[in-house]
Amino acid sequence: MYLFENPVLQRELLVNLRTIRAFVLLFSYNAILGLVVWMAWPQEQQLDLSNNPEKAQTLVQLFFLGQYVLATMMTPSFAAGTITGEKERKTYESLLASPLRPQAIVLGKLVASLAPLALLIFSSLPIVMLCLPLGGVSIYEVLAQYIGLIMAIFMFGMISVACSSFFQRTASALVVSYLMILAVNLLLFVIGGFSLTVLASSIGGADGNESRIRLMLFFVLFPLVSLALSSILFAITSRRLLRPPDVGSEGNEVVDIDQESRQAMGLIIQRDRFPDKLFAPAKRTTLLADGANPVFDKEMRSEIFAQGTLMLRLVIQLSMLLAIPLMACFLYVWTQYAAYYISYTLLFNMLVGPVFTAGSVTSERERETLDLLLTTIISPWEILWGKLVAGLRVSSVLTGFLLWPLLLAFVMGSFELSNILSVLSYVVIVALTCLTTASVALACSVMFKRTATSLMTTYSIIVLAFAVPLAMTKFVDVFLPNSPVTPVVHALSVISPIAAAFNVPMAFDMPGKEDIVGSWPLVLSYMGTAILINGCLLGAMIWLFNMRWRVAQ
Repeated sequence: MYLFENPVLQRELLVNLRTIRAFVLLFSYNAILGLVVWMAWPQEQQLDLSNNPEKAQTLVQLFFLGQYVLATMMTPSFAAGTITGEKERKTYESLLASPLRPQAIVLGKLVASLAPLALLIFSSLPIVMLCLPLGGVSIYEVLAQYIGLIMAIFMFGMISVACSSFFQRTASALVVSYLMILAVNLLLFVIGGFSLTVLASSIGGADGNESRIRLMLFFVLFPLVSLALSSILFAITSRRLLRPPDVGSEGNEVVDIDQESRQAMGLIIQRDRFPDKLFAPAKRTTLLADGANPVFDKEMRSEIFAQGTLMLRLVIQLSMLLAIPLMACFLYVWTQYAAYYISYTLLFNMLVGPVFTAGSVTSERERETLDLLLTTIISPWEILWGKLVAGLRVSSVLTGFLLWPLLLAFVMGSFELSNILSVLSYVVIVALTCLTTASVALACSVMFKRTATSLMTTYSIIVLAFAVPLAMTKFVDVFLPNSPVTPVVHALSVISPIAAAFNVPMAFDMPGKEDIVGSWPLVLSYMGTAILINGCLLGAMIWLFNMRWRVAQ
């Protein structure tokens, strides 16, 4: 009933594994991995295995780091919509009324959602095995890292399914899943670093026992942490499905305002308090002024999430909770590493920013109101900038919560006054990133028919533009330092705000802190490139509105 005769699992597997997306993703994933191995393979006719192990170890570590990042980004996209999808399709109530046990429903949803991702990971095993003849890495280390990777995917999937059970919309569950996974990754990094130090001292130094330490971490530590957290979340999610909140028409939860105000935090909208006043503003009671943009006014005064502001409160609380230790370390103690805090701010905007804009136009299609909007006298420019600014106001405010500590650190003297231009550059980089993520999300919302498709395409484009150039730069520096393609790859880093943040020059007069040389041309190139990209996206969207839909309608 739980696995072999689970109708939920059988149905979800058929739906997930028979799609064209599954075949395209599997082929593309293995083709990219094969290309990476082919490019990194030594070109010498005779290999000196006494010198190659270091490069082989680096290649395998890059493999698993890349797959771990991929699992972190892709797992919520597969699992965060498992239960919210039932609510959106109005089948949640029927699922709860079925004779299936809650544990069987949760397990079926979890296994089915992770099956395509697990297939990707296992299909890469033969390609990784090609690196073993180069030496330096044993088969036991590879198997241990695969076990750790599979357990991490299982844990991330359980986090996403748990978030899916608490929210009404997939977008809300997706964002909270990403933030919780980010928190777990930071926790695992701290625990792993501490355990590495303890194991190295107990074994007798990490220099000659790196293999044994890695085996202990991936065979013992990661599986135990993953199983413990996954078991707790599995029990909580199963209990929620066993004793769900009151469900009314079409599977919507019935909220008792008096009870929720006494027991729950963040479920009730209070329009006179922050952040509800920003995210759920008061309704208009007067007539719209002449010449005003009705789309902008409607979007600014509409409730982003009709079920309350729990998601927004969780986003604020989780982001600030994660920011506090990073703020203390990188803005007040080791200020020469301020770029790491800026990278955290950029990563937060990459995860949260698209949510508030990716459904701007697709929601009109889903409500079947796009035709009515296009027949009005409102220009495409007014429609687009109204929707862009309305979504940008939320993502920029949430990101601003993480940016103001940088300005506070500068005022308190953590940075020298000579670095004022560098601090302003950080602010401009973050602001342009907020604009870029919102513009890409709006462009995807214009191109696609469903909000889920628009959101996932936005995430894919942002990762390709912001993170892939950094990985490619690291790869060519290690394996292709003298190749003619290396300068081209370095030139592509101008589209990554993270690369721009790490290239902002900084000067320090304090002892023990070396100046950061950086590269102002790369920083300015990113700013110019970001402005150009946003201009091109806006122009393309206006052209589509004018030529594609207005003529067709």
